Amino acid sequence: LNALKTYGGYREGDWDNPPSGGDADTLYVFPYDWRRDNVETARALVRRIADLKHKLNRPDLRFNIIGHSMGGLVARYAARYGDADLPPAGQTPVVTWAGASGINKIFMFGTPNEGSAEAFATLLEGYSVQEGLRRRVRLLNKLSREDAMTLPSIYQLLPHGATPRFLDENLQPLEIDLYDPATWRKYGWTSINDPVYRARYARGVEGEEPGGAEDERKGAGDPAILDAYLSVVLERARRFHEALDLFPPVGPEPVPLFAFGGDCEETLFAPVILRDEKKGRWLTLTSPREIRASNNRRFSRKEVTRAMFQPGDGRVTRRSLLGTDLATRRTSALFDTPLPIAYAVFICDTHSGLHNNKILQNNALTLLVNEVMKE
Repeated sequence: LNALKTYGGYREGDWDNPPSGGDADTLYVFPYDWRRDNVETARALVRRIADLKHKLNRPDLRFNIIGHSMGGLVARYAARYGDADLPPAGQTPVVTWAGASGINKIFMFGTPNEGSAEAFATLLEGYSVQEGLRRRVRLLNKLSREDAMTLPSIYQLLPHGATPRFLDENLQPLEIDLYDPATWRKYGWTSINDPVYRARYARGVEGEEPGGAEDERKGAGDPAILDAYLSVVLERARRFHEALDLFPPVGPEPVPLFAFGGDCEETLFAPVILRDEKKGRWLTLTSPREIRASNNRRFSRKEVTRAMFQPGDGRVTRRSLLGTDLATRRTSALFDTPLPIAYAVFICDTHSGLHNNKILQNNALTLLVNEVMKE
């Protein structure tokens, strides 16, 4: 925001009371609850844009949207489907570009167009303030795995696409259906499938540690509710991904994308799933370590790291931002991707630092200024 105001000459406008001339050189900040369903957020964005255009008496006005991370997914859905919800299960989405009447271009900063394995890791272990290969560190005991499992948006950030995203004990691709609750039960993923948590939930005791400071006594719950919730959010995530990954065979896409990301940080791409026969349980690795397969073959930590991680910004891989594995059709003239990416630039920075990176700021501002000069 500071860069747009200081170097770009933009002023901040009020959605409810836009200033005179608020249809030019004016930015409007769209705050939203990132924890909620992304389709809900996208529909709210479309309605706000329509209302603002009415207030400005500019029915033909189209906005450039700058979205960081999940914000880019929200903008893409808004442009493609407007104020429409996901279709019922079993019905294929129809890309109408209903939102394109209010959206001109989308600037994506670290947007996980193929999802992020870090979102999966957050559901298993809680949110870490550290990125990439750095040791996971919790944020002042906030957003634990028990918190994360309650957020619909995190499931909508799960990895998806044509390339397998999990590895077995031999570091070979493992076919996993992330949308099937049975998969999550089998591997014990999230607190929902933790026997200790389920028992505490049934007793009406919630909190990160039994008897701890965060322990809270609530009404007894039925664990079946947890199972039903997981089924709903996974199905919703599947349909959200389907809506974004659908590329009509003909016709141009009216909203070009501009990608800004990092590609120097080792970024989790493929967790490893191991069987601990001694304890009779499955282990899911989101951090590299030396492993020994059942045939006694040893893989060094370096080998495991190379298999599990890819270049990115520490949370989103380069290939996820570009969407290279979403479909075989190529739309961009610059990159092997079905996404209509008209421009992309990558630097050495972490996910949390992309929007403050001067190189990326200069590139984005140059594109915005050039557009104004062409008008």
